[in-house]
Formats: sequence, structure tokens, C-alpha cells
Amino acid sequence: MPEREIYLLSPRALSPETIAVAFAKTSRSPESFREIAAELSDESSAQFHEKWVVGYGHASVAEHAVLHIAFENVSRVAIETIEGNRLASYTEKSTRYQKWGMDDFTVPAELDGHPLRDEFIETVRLLFSAYAESLEPTKNLIVQRTPRRENESDEAYDRRIRSQYVDRCRFLLPAAANANVGMTANARVIELTIRKMLSHPLEEVRQIGEKLKEVSKAETPTLVKYADANEYVVETGKELTLTPSPSPSGREVGVREDWCSLIDYDKDGEKKILAAALYRFDEIPYADALKHVRSLKKKEREALAETLLGKLGKYDTPLRELEYSSYTFDLVMDQGAYAEFKRHRMMTQTPQRLTTRLGWTTPLLITEAGFGSRYEAAMQAAAQMYEKLYAFNPDVAQYIVPNGFNRRVLAQFNLREAFAFCQLRTAANAHFSIRRVAQKMYEDISRVHPLLSKYMKLRDETWQSVEENYFSKI
Repeated sequence: MPEREIYLLSPRALSPETIAVAFAKTSRSPESFREIAAELSDESSAQFHEKWVVGYGHASVAEHAVLHIAFENVSRVAIETIEGNRLASYTEKSTRYQKWGMDDFTVPAELDGHPLRDEFIETVRLLFSAYAESLEPTKNLIVQRTPRRENESDEAYDRRIRSQYVDRCRFLLPAAANANVGMTANARVIELTIRKMLSHPLEEVRQIGEKLKEVSKAETPTLVKYADANEYVVETGKELTLTPSPSPSGREVGVREDWCSLIDYDKDGEKKILAAALYRFDEIPYADALKHVRSLKKKEREALAETLLGKLGKYDTPLRELEYSSYTFDLVMDQGAYAEFKRHRMMTQTPQRLTTRLGWTTPLLITEAGFGSRYEAAMQAAAQMYEKLYAFNPDVAQYIVPNGFNRRVLAQFNLREAFAFCQLRTAANAHFSIRRVAQKMYEDISRVHPLLSKYMKLRDETWQSVEENYFSKI
């Protein structure tokens, strides 16, 4: 019998395109991966991709070519497009643990030569100044409330308390603030990213797309060279954009009570999940499994649910059959919370553009530190600048919106992802803004599907208590 082998095709020895071809050829070649790779060159690999990936559309081959891309000093607005792909990995500079300097922001190219450019920069600097000035009073308050541990060094103590005040002050940072992000993705995803970026309405994003194409071509010259702007995306986006809405002057802005609305769910979802679990481990058609589950008494279904989820440990992932029930939420959350929310890419998410028209949130610590009036003035200035920019270009207006302003997003996901999201984002180390959202979503899911959702392991906290303990205004 042939001996089993598991080994690495190292990117130190082979180019990403060559590795992709070595894997692709195994479908028709009896040779080992080593033997296939030894016969390849960068030139022959490029010819293979030109014929099979580009010519015949076998794009899955490109998934074997993996690149690691570093983006530095790009705006938060641009980062949302960079991180807008489900099948990629990202690590981003954190606003919870790092501090921003006065010049760490992007001026949108659309404002070059425009009368609003200087006023935009002035408003951004006002926000950054308020951010910098808020750090000391909020830190002092945290120091008063957080005793130093025995033998704790200055560095360790500062590291422990930093997020407790920095993540309040970050509500003042505008979307123009720069950050760094690392991206690991295969060439198929990178090609899609390039197409999306080159089709984007903002010049900064298109420029980043051009640079991404350039650096990716150095490693995968064939697989991304045809990536270009997508006319379908460009034109459809234009046609679906409604006439710009007027300034909300003269009417109250803010969020309705239904900031977290479960607008659709599978009413038979729990039964379908239980039936799918039986289907997996039995030998009956799904229709028979579902009929059986529907015939069970309440206590019998509870016992089946206990069998399915009762043994879940703290770090266990539920069986995949929980994906047979889905939920759709219409959400309004502050932009800081959305920065956490968007990382959950096993959801389908549709965020609206950043705006100041849904009002802002104020962290309680900001008010307690005596910085409330300065915070409010900075937010008012941002809202006024937003309206001026919106009249010029609604997309460009996004750059001035601070993290504390609310944003609307539509999200759909299954119960398995609900377990992952609600458990992770209600943990003690999760930011309080996203804890509020996760707790409310859990409550709504529990209301409609109590049989299975009760197995989620959450802290003893409610979204109402988060509001009371961490916010002075929502």
C-alpha cells in the first residue's frame, strides 16, 4: 500500500501561481504534487492560468494562490471596502488599544481645489483635538476606579486600563481617520476585491484598487491582470441611488425605538434544525424526519434539543445543522459597534452609507469626566460639516462622520452564526456598544426560538443594563 504523506508546498520555494497549478493538475495527473511542481516554471504556470482560469473560467484554481497584503494609512471608509469580502482574513489597527495622532487622517481627493477642503480639514482637526483632550480626564477617572495590582508595573497597569478609557474616546474619531490592515486572501478573492475597488464611487478606494492590482501582479501576474472596473456594479449603483434627501434641519433626528428589529425569521426553524440533525445520523428522507419532529410532544422535542446541544462546551461550535434556520434584522448601531459587527462575515450584511442624521451616542464615562459639553460641541460640528459635504457628494460626506454616530445595517444569518456572534460579542472583554447589540439580538431570537437558543452561553447582563451602565445618551 502507498505510504501516506502530508507536506507543505512552501511559498518560499514556489510562487503562488505555481502552487495553484500544482494543485490544479492533480485532478488529471497521477503524479505526486512534488513531481508536478518540479516540472513547472513561472512561465508554464502563467500559460496554464491563461488557458484554464482566464480562457475557460476555471476560477477555483486561483483559490490555491494565497497572498498577504499590507495596507497602511488608509481611511476607515476605504477599509470597509477592503474588508468587504467573506472569504478572506483581516487584522486591523484597533481604536480600542491604540491612540491616534493629530495628522492621522485622509483628505478625500474629491475635495482637491474645492472650497470645502479647508473647512473639512479644520473640522477633522477639531475632532482629533477633542479626542486628544478627552484622553487625560477619562484616564484619570479610570485610574481612580481601578486600583493597581500588587507588584504591577507601570507598563502592565497602563495596558490593563488603556482600553477602558481609549474605547470611550474613540467615539470622536471620524471615518477619515487612518488605520493599517493586513489581508490574507486567495487570488480569486483579491481579483474580486480589485474589481469592487475600481468600481467604487470614491477616488481613494479606486486608487487603493489600482495599487492592490499592481502589487498583486508581482506575485500572481496572470490571475489578477484582467481585473478591472465592473460596469454592472458602477451603473447599477448609480441607478439605485435615490435622489439625495434634504438636510434634516427643522426636524428632530435620532433613532426610533425599534433600533433592533427582527423583521423576518423561519417560524418553523427549530423543527427544521431538529429534523436535519435526525437526517444526518439516520437513514430516512428529510420529509419523514420533519414529519416525525412535528409529531413529537413538547417534552420530546425538548429532549431532542438537549441531545443536540446539551453537551456543548464553552468553546465548542454547534453542529452545522443549525444553519437551517435564519433571521433577518434591521439594526441601528453606532459606527464603533459596526466596526466590530462587520467582522462577522458569515452573515449577509447591507450597511447604509455613514451619516450623521441618525444622531449620536455619548459614553457615560465622557460625561462623568466632565467632558460632555466638549464632546457634544464636536459632534455638532461634525453634523454641520456633514450636511455641507452631503450637498456636494454624499459619499465624500462619510469621511467626517465620527464613530459615535448611528448607522443602519440589514443583516441575515443562521442560528449557528447567532451562537458564534451572541456568545463572542456579549463576553466581558467585548466593547459595550456591540454587547448591547448582541444582547438585544439574543433576546429577540430567544423570543421566537426558545427551545434551541437557551443553549447559548451568555453573561448575566441585559441590553438595558448596558445602556444604563455605559451610555449617557443613545
